[in-house]
Amino acid sequence: MSTTVRVLIVDDHPMVAEGIQSILESYDDIEVLACLKDGAEAVEQAPALAPDVILMDLNMPRLGGLSATEMILERQPETRIVILTMHDSPEYISTALSHGALGYILKDVPTEEIKQAIDTVMSGERYLCTGAQGSLEPKDGETREALTGREQTILLELAQGKSNKEVALALDISVRTVETHRKNIKRKLGISSTAGLTRYALEHGVLQGTGHEF
Repeated sequence: MSTTVRVLIVDDHPMVAEGIQSILESYDDIEVLACLKDGAEAVEQAPALAPDVILMDLNMPRLGGLSATEMILERQPETRIVILTMHDSPEYISTALSHGALGYILKDVPTEEIKQAIDTVMSGERYLCTGAQGSLEPKDGETREALTGREQTILLELAQGKSNKEVALALDISVRTVETHRKNIKRKLGISSTAGLTRYALEHGVLQGTGHEF
């Protein structure tokens, strides 16, 4: 079994992509497969390239990094995606993680930190650079809203792939009530898609023991 990590770089700035490539190619255990210029190219070529890790920019023409991340992970869930961007706002970071990214680093980090991020996500752990971690920490006096018991129940149903109507029937509530809860769950968790809800449920143990496969 090869220990070489196959990396794909996706960034619409050629100089940035080439700079990262030259850094990574100085390591014996990393192979840079290609530098692609947008998310659409990444979605098209990822199946054939089969990268272990994708370094993904956020804002790109045609298809942005968040949408590309979600689309790639739906087809290749074992791929580890690390967002590499200039954006350090909590909204960007939490949304990227909710879309399935396993890492988030800023473009101004020291070069060795990119390698550290790749090694960390290859071990199955999440990696946030120092700037990203600081942005995610709640400010003094600020707390994140927790899901209510009913919202947790509905999250479990939705994460099993059920439609709003099916959830309403299962819980004997109206479809409108399910829609309201669904909006609140997405808002509280910062998740914008059903696939993101499913991943959240899996990562946080909501689906453990249910016997469902995804």
